[in-house]
Amino acid sequence: MKLLVGLGNPEQKYFKNRHNIGFIATDKIAEYYKLSSKKKAFKGLIQEGIVCGEKVILLQPQTYMNNSGVSVQAAKKFYKIDINNIYVFHDELDIPIGRIKFKIGGGSAGHNGLKSIINYVGKDFIRIRIGIDHPGDRKLVSNYVLSNFDQDELNIVNTKLNEIIEDIDNFIFKKEDNKITENLNTIKKINIFAKIKNILKNKDE
Repeated sequence: MKLLVGLGNPEQKYFKNRHNIGFIATDKIAEYYKLSSKKKAFKGLIQEGIVCGEKVILLQPQTYMNNSGVSVQAAKKFYKIDINNIYVFHDELDIPIGRIKFKIGGGSAGHNGLKSIINYVGKDFIRIRIGIDHPGDRKLVSNYVLSNFDQDELNIVNTKLNEIIEDIDNFIFKKEDNKITENLNTIKKINIFAKIKNILKNKDE
């Protein structure tokens, strides 16, 4: 079972905000894969269904961005979902509009929604980082993320989201499986090199 979490703020006035790209993305997933209707649970809205043969719970916390972890923790605990099966869709200032990157674990990079989730469930969940661009000045960030995409930007974002959602198994699920495998292989190589180094060191002594 996988938990797909879209981050955003719940009021209608925030719907097209850059900060709400997580809600926009997960709404598209729900529509494309015909998930169940939204219902209230875990201080959020949830939908259920099957995506690429996987049982999926889709969650949009209604706690406002800064308290997203409260909702995620409640859903994780109820469904007994491992942290490496939690996928969080969120806005990313340091990535250009029209690009999406994937990351396992790490810090919050100043994103309050991620910070809250890390505080409640840990850091090793999978992030789908959706680029919204940077306004160029840190002082402008707060107003920028709470402003709406213009139509050209929204068209670019929708095109990219449609691309990954239509092939979500390869773009998201398997991509992260491959990354985890690559990380494990790297660790194994490091361990082998360390053993060889110790053998050579003992031989010299």
